[in-house]
Amino acid sequence: MATLLHINSSVFPASASASRAVAETFRKTWLEQHPNATVIYRDLSVDPVPHITAAAHIAGLSDASEHTPEQIAAFAERLKFIEELEQADAVVIGAPMYNYTIPSTLKAWLDNVVLFGRTAGETSTVKDTPITVIASRGGSYEPGTPKESYEYVRNYLTAIFADTLGMDLHFIVPELTMAPVNPALKQLIPLYEASRERAFIFAANRAKEVAARIAA
Repeated sequence: MATLLHINSSVFPASASASRAVAETFRKTWLEQHPNATVIYRDLSVDPVPHITAAAHIAGLSDASEHTPEQIAAFAERLKFIEELEQADAVVIGAPMYNYTIPSTLKAWLDNVVLFGRTAGETSTVKDTPITVIASRGGSYEPGTPKESYEYVRNYLTAIFADTLGMDLHFIVPELTMAPVNPALKQLIPLYEASRERAFIFAANRAKEVAARIAA
């Protein structure tokens, strides 16, 4: 049975969050292809994972026989998130840009699941797992735009998911999401609407493509 790991990190509900809405399109399309699939869902805004502690960090780098009771308990909590990622046949993550980077709740999740010698490195247990990141943002940070150099979301997540974990990473980028709510960006609303519509199409197509690959 196929398993999808679906993670949201936006502080807003789906009605006001492009990353949530587009990720939901991915999920619904996925389930149309795999009606009996398992979906592991985490809403990091509603139920944030704990920030990594010294005990959890050291436990991940040392032999289990050497762990203190504190380290055993801390690593057991961390292991839960690692195993969810390892069990997934595909992953979709809503990662809106907040102040030029990802939400802190998503960073906390990443700190828990990135474990060298297991999920990270040459023998990564999640190598080649398809992951789709909905990297929404209020403005535009594309090449040639004034704020191109402020794009830290895709750069960072590429370093983590593709370079460190060896996953099959794909981005979908709904942009200019502040246009409908910021009067100064009113003239950009048509571009926002076009970007949002493309994102929904890309999400559905990506979900079908990944689902077909897993079914093969």
